[in-house]
Amino acid sequence: MNPAESIQCEGSAVMTWAGETLLLLPERAVWWPREKTLFIADPHFGKASAFRFAGLPVPETPESEDLARLELILCQTGAQRLVILGDFFHSRTGRSESMLSALGSWRACRQSLPIVLVEGNHDRHAGAPPAEWRFDCVKGPWQFAPFYCCHEPEENPGGFVLAGHLHPAFHLSERTGAGLRNPCFHFGRRLAVLPAFGSFTGNCSIKAARGDQVFLVGPRSVIDVSRLIRK
Repeated sequence: MNPAESIQCEGSAVMTWAGETLLLLPERAVWWPREKTLFIADPHFGKASAFRFAGLPVPETPESEDLARLELILCQTGAQRLVILGDFFHSRTGRSESMLSALGSWRACRQSLPIVLVEGNHDRHAGAPPAEWRFDCVKGPWQFAPFYCCHEPEENPGGFVLAGHLHPAFHLSERTGAGLRNPCFHFGRRLAVLPAFGSFTGNCSIKAARGDQVFLVGPRSVIDVSRLIRK
């Protein structure tokens, strides 16, 4: 049996990359069944708090919803490891008491789950998670063969790179000029960029090259739109 078939992740897309079977989840995460590992990038916890600190009236719900979504896919997959490809926290001013309390409570319930945080540019300014949360904080590229885990996308001659940072999105347009832009997974030959996990992050349209694979993330499913890439 294909290892991906043993996990029921509704709406996911299955692909083979670097000789490994990966599931691309509509919750904007990658599930690696063979290693029972879940990858996410750019949750930016505390961004809403940072905006409120700056006097901008934004709700707290995005962060609580993101945490609930993370817990959902951990339960669905039965993940035994979580790898975060950078920017766990958004900023130092976003580390509010309520946000830290919610994350701390979640971590207490998941205390046996190994979590690797690959340092991102925001992490360098926001600071590491509290020591009692027991995150394994590393600098990229962090090797988890056959992958090199990074925050900023940069090809590595030694292997296949999983990265974040760019918050990639793909634009679908109609002949009438109307269109939509959704987060996406962007896979090149040896470099893959995950969509931002955080729902309050914004995104940036990608320019895919011939031969790239692009998977559009919808509300309930991930769709391969690689054939729509302009040659």
